[in-house]
This record gives sequence, structure tokens and C-alpha cells, in this order.
Amino acid sequence: MKQQTKTSKNPWVWIPTLYFAEGIPYVIVMTVSVIMYKRFGLSNTDIALYTSWLYLPWVIKPFWSPFVDILKTKRWWIVLMQLFIGAGLAGIALTLPTPFYFKASLAFFWLLAFSSATHDIAADGFYMLALDDSQQSFFVGIRSTFYRLAMITGQGLLIILAGALEIMTGSDPMYVNVTTSPTEQVDYNFENIPEDLSNIDELTFVVYPKNVTINTNKISTDSLSSLKEFAREHNTKNGFIALSETEKLKKNRLDGGETWWSHNISTPLANAIVKNFGVKKEVITKTTDDKVGNAKLVAVRLNKQPEEDKEIVLNTGFAKGDKSISIGSGERLVFNSMNWNVPAYILVQLDPKLEGVTSASFKGISGNIPLAWSITFFIMAGFFILIFVYHRFVLPRPASDHGSAANSPSDILHEFGITFVSFFKKRGIFIAILFMLLYRLGEALLVKLSSPFLLDIKEFGGLGLTTGEVGFVYGTVGVISLTVGGILGGIAVNKKGLKYWLWPMVLAITLPNLAYLYLSTYMPESMILINTAVALEQFGYGFGFTAYMMYMIYFSEGKHKTAHYAICTGFMALGMMLPGMVAGWIQELIGYQHFFILVILCAIPTFLVIPFLKVDPDFGKKDK
Repeated sequence: MKQQTKTSKNPWVWIPTLYFAEGIPYVIVMTVSVIMYKRFGLSNTDIALYTSWLYLPWVIKPFWSPFVDILKTKRWWIVLMQLFIGAGLAGIALTLPTPFYFKASLAFFWLLAFSSATHDIAADGFYMLALDDSQQSFFVGIRSTFYRLAMITGQGLLIILAGALEIMTGSDPMYVNVTTSPTEQVDYNFENIPEDLSNIDELTFVVYPKNVTINTNKISTDSLSSLKEFAREHNTKNGFIALSETEKLKKNRLDGGETWWSHNISTPLANAIVKNFGVKKEVITKTTDDKVGNAKLVAVRLNKQPEEDKEIVLNTGFAKGDKSISIGSGERLVFNSMNWNVPAYILVQLDPKLEGVTSASFKGISGNIPLAWSITFFIMAGFFILIFVYHRFVLPRPASDHGSAANSPSDILHEFGITFVSFFKKRGIFIAILFMLLYRLGEALLVKLSSPFLLDIKEFGGLGLTTGEVGFVYGTVGVISLTVGGILGGIAVNKKGLKYWLWPMVLAITLPNLAYLYLSTYMPESMILINTAVALEQFGYGFGFTAYMMYMIYFSEGKHKTAHYAICTGFMALGMMLPGMVAGWIQELIGYQHFFILVILCAIPTFLVIPFLKVDPDFGKKDK
């Protein structure tokens, strides 16, 4: 039996908090950052590209993991990294309200990512040193449970908290009330919008008209197209909405801003993608007499100038009433010190089948998004400072936890080289690497755009959910489904072995992605349907991911299995990083619906690799 500690410590005192602390920074870097940057209004292209680079510390983790063994103790690394994680979270919180928030916060996310990856190495090694074999077996489920709780906290509670703070830090909600009439026709004069509203103390939105009457008589498709085009051009010109990726391409060409790369590589490639896979020009639903539902514009502006470099985001969505009345354009508008006194336009549209008198209300919510997210990160920074202090005193001090500084640098490098060479000499290495890179190809694309899809307004093909709603969908329903799928996957492999379940698990991790194709095609408003679709996809991912983890364990067996498993996890992270970098760019070119079709097609390379994979039929079985 392993000598445990100089001073015995009950594992229940430190294992739950250690693995909760291990999961929190990972989920913040991988998931929370995506949602936060989306709320800040960044494009999907930038979000996917820059947050995918944050996978790099986990990709190259095998290269510096030996130095965690060599220098100092695992305990020392754990405590130090928790301090660095707290500092990184505080740095993000401090920089979010600044004009240079993106570059500065991204730098602190890098600190967070490297600290988290190093913390993973030290915590997993410390677990094996501080516990004997029987304790390791007993607490393996406990550590997994608290790691999952960290996922729920990060993807759920943190996002819900940020969403609540967004609402609390904003101005009073803005309301637009719409009624329909088969006879009354009202034309609104937008020149009558009040010019001087500075006498109102609080910063607030002014709507004209607040009460809208729309005649149910149908209008021509050209009339509706003209209204939509006018609203979009006006809002884009004045900076209320951002340019799409295709519009950026056109503007770049017109402004003469093309580089050699953009002229010869990126622009032709983008044009080819748009031409062959992009969403065709919008076709407005027509009735039998070539008419569509009537529509009206609503103007919105601020009552006074906000602080310089401060952006106020207005998200307008359906509140109550008849869902035959909807917003056709202008769901998300960004106001600042440059455009505050110019009206932005929201287009309200009727369903062509609507004929009688009915009504609906729309609610516009604005919040101080930088402040809300800054407070959220300050709270997490404070939590990690407490975790740092707590573990500084309660972590045991195993006698076997010591560095290997006595070894010479040449011996260390020699052993390091032998470990890597032996990995690439393994039988079937080429197929194994292909499997590790391709198995999660579809998921690598999907994971970067699933949250932006739920958050994006319907005008851009998203579902238009609030930050809090996304926190609930992913942080509770999603994580629970993922956990249940993973548990059942482990039980299944334990009964029949990995080889028996390989194909069912491949299908489980790929086919449920159809749920997102369904959501992007039918755009349901029912939260029950949305939660069910996400739960199905997450359950399939949890069940199917078991095969991936078990294969990496199987392929790592041998003399250097710990180091070889670390190399496998590096390929796993690389397989997530590279596709994720271009995911946002592709989506903005072809739209969400076609993007999710691409995600489903990414299962084909995995299907082609599986027949060549060699697995012992008994591997994973309980009796084995």
C-alpha cells in the first residue's frame, strides 16, 4: 500500500473541491467565452477563430507535462495554478469595460487556458500520489461527479447570472404594442420623433409609435422587400447592426482593401463556398394572389447621449399576444455615442393568413453587457482566491510527491524523446491518428456555433433566446443529458466491450446532430422542443464519446501508457481546435441551416476510418 501523507487528510475534504476547481476554468475558456463574446456582438467568424486557438494549451500539454513532474511538487503546482486562474479571471473582469476589451480579455483567457491545462496535469498526478489503489477506485466517481457539477455551474449558473445582471444593469424595458385592423390604415410620420429628450434624467429608449396599428390588407412582395431593404440599409449605415460576412467581402472589394491573400485565396474560396453551398436569396412567402402580410416600421432612439465608447444593446422579442405578428428585422440593435440621436428601425410584420382583429406586445431589453459580465468574472475570481487559500491548507502532503530535479537535463531529454518515438512506432498509428482527429469533426464545428445559433436573432437565422435561457438549455438540460449518456456508455462498454459498441457509438455521436438541422429549419419557439432537441444531441454525444475515450486508453497501453495517453489527448484537442477555427467563417458564408447540414456530412470521414480500426474484442469488458 502507498504511503499516503505526513498528516492524514480525509479525501472528502479536498477531492470534491479540487475537481470542481479543475472543471470551472475549462468550461469558462471553452464555452462561457463563446457566449460572452456573442453577447458583445462579435461575429461568429471572430468568435470561432480566436476561441478555438484557446485549445492550444491542451494540444501541446504533453510537451510540458514532464516538467510538472520534474520541477517542484504536484501540490505546489496545484496551488500556484489556482492563484494564476484567479488572477486570469480578475484580469478578464477588469478589461471587459474597456475599449480594448477584446485583445486584453483574450490575453487573459490565454493565461487561464495555460493555467487550467497545467492544473489538470498536476491534479490528476496528485490524485494518484495522495490515494492508495482502493481509494482511487472509490473516489473516481466522486471526482467525475464534481467535475460535471463544474460544467453545470459554468454552462448554466454563470450564464444565468450574467443574463440576470444584463437585465438588472439596463434601462427600463421598452414596449411596442401592435394591434391589427381589417379597415383602419394608419401612416406614421417619422419626422415627428421628439428631438430633444435630454430633460429625462435616466438613459432610456424612446419608441415611435409605441402603439402600432397595422391594416390586415396584404401588400405586394416588392413593397415588403423595399421596407426590409430600407430598414437594413439604414441600420447598417448607422452602425446599429453589423455587416454579414458576404457584405464584408463586397465592401472590402469596393474599398480596395484586398491583400494578396484575400485576392487570391480567401475571397475566391469564400465566393466558391457561397455560390455552391450558401443560402439562396430570400424568397418571401407568397399567397395565391402574389401578396404578403402587411408590415410597418417602428423607430427607436435614445433620449440622450451615452458615455463615449459605451455600447447599449437593445434586444427586442415577442412578449405576449398573437404570434401571427412578428419582428421581421431589427431584433438586435447597438446604440452608442455616435448614433444615439438617429432612429433605428424595427420592422413588424403580419402573417398573410391573418385577417381579423388581434394584438401582440414586444419587449425590448437593454443591459450594460460589459458591466454584467465583468461582475460575473469578478465573482469567479473571488471564488478561486478562496479555493487557493483553502487548498493551501487542506491538501495533504504525500511523501511520494516530490520533483525529480536530481536527474540531469540530458537524461530528461533522452527519456522524453524515447517516449515520443515509441508512440509513433505503435502498430496502426496512422489509422489511430486519423480516428483521433476525425471522430469529433462534426462536433468540433457544432460546439463553436451551437450557442451563437441559440442567441442569434431570427433575422440572422438564430432562435433569438436570451442569455439566461441559453444558460438553462446548456447548463442544466444539456449537461444532465450529457452525463446520463456518458454513464450509460460506460455501462454498455463494461458489459459487451468497446468493439461491440463501436459502430452504435459512432452513430450516437453523429446522427443526433440532426436536431440542430431541425431547429434551424423549423425555428420552433417552444422551449420544450428546443430543450428536447439539445438534450437529444447532448445525450448522443455523451454516449458516443465513451468509445473515443476508451479507444485512447486502449491505444495507450504499454510501457509509457501515461505519457502516450497525454499525447492522445493532444491529438484530441487538435481535432477540436483546427475545425473550430474556421467554423464561424463558414457559417457566416452559408447560413446556419446549411452549416448544420455540413456538420452532419462530417460524419462520413469517421465512417470511412472505422472499418480499419483494430480493437481487441475483449477490451473494456468487466471480466477482462
